[in-house]
Amino acid sequence: MRPIWAEISRSALRHNLKAIRQHIGDKITICAVVKADAYGHGSVGCARVLEAEGVDWFGVTGTEEGVRLREGGIRGRVLLLSGFWQGEAEEVIHQRLTPAAYDLWQIAALEQAAAKLNLAEPFRFHLKIDTGMSRLGINMNDLPKALEQIRQSPHLKFEGAFSHLASAEVLDSAAMAEQEANFDYARETIVSYGLNPGYLHLANTSGMIGRPEARFNMVRPGLALYGYTLPFIRNHAPATILPYVDLKPALSWKTRIVSLRDLPSGRSVGYGGTYVTTRSTRIGVLPVGYADGLNRALSGKGCFHTRGHKVPILGRVSMDLTVVDVTDIPEAALGDEVCLIGGFNGCSVTAWDHAKLAHTIPYEILCNISKRVLRQLVD
Repeated sequence: MRPIWAEISRSALRHNLKAIRQHIGDKITICAVVKADAYGHGSVGCARVLEAEGVDWFGVTGTEEGVRLREGGIRGRVLLLSGFWQGEAEEVIHQRLTPAAYDLWQIAALEQAAAKLNLAEPFRFHLKIDTGMSRLGINMNDLPKALEQIRQSPHLKFEGAFSHLASAEVLDSAAMAEQEANFDYARETIVSYGLNPGYLHLANTSGMIGRPEARFNMVRPGLALYGYTLPFIRNHAPATILPYVDLKPALSWKTRIVSLRDLPSGRSVGYGGTYVTTRSTRIGVLPVGYADGLNRALSGKGCFHTRGHKVPILGRVSMDLTVVDVTDIPEAALGDEVCLIGGFNGCSVTAWDHAKLAHTIPYEILCNISKRVLRQLVD
């Protein structure tokens, strides 16, 4: 196999879960978000670790990801945050998944499938409400129609209601205050129809940490489980002590030097010759590129670590290979381990470091680590 892999720390996952529990208290249910292959960390492996620590709920995007968890032996509740597509209702029921219904047709499809399968008890689902993000969710104007449809359904159990905050990390956001007010109105409307969903949830990682009023009785941490958060800001207030939770990045992305070469001054390196050596230079070639998820925007900017030293990227990141400068590490040798994300020997680089150079967010850096990169759980 190509010497490129990602190590996922069980102890970091456990640490982050414990830190989250300490922050929110023990009366709020955690729905661990493991969608997008657990943000690049490996959904089944991470879910197994978290389930062993007492997590009962897992959030995924849709049916396919839910089925993957079931096939991986996950027995807990699995919430399909983005619902399901036409023709999937029976499979959702068969796999014991809990779908979000974000449109009227989905409520009807679930009712029809549950009636056809002649279930012993009503099938549980959550209702996704659009409180202002304008993506998926029952429109506030259509909420009465949805609730009447639910009230008349003999085969469904309305178990939860939720929405999603667009900018939870902006602590004084007027738009977030409006979303929270809309969710409160939706709750009142639900009660007025004689319905009582057991779970109410609005908070993702940022909402869970920084907006106590948005926690209700369930939260949906995603990025925090893997050791990262977005920075909290205030647009119209002086900087104060901002919310903090002690988190540890769970993923280390590693490779090895597969070739060492000595180049004279004035030699171009890589596609387009965007870097030209200015001294006698020793380069190390790494078997990693943008096909593995290494962001091409790191070309000529990023740094990795080996033997306790930073090694800068020279030239362009290509599809399968990246070149680094090891001139100042005379002991560098073929097969040396190089840390792309993570740290050892006192050095570290994070997904945030990659993200800042690529003008993006750590979500994208982590999620883009491709399937070519082996994930392995370590202690």
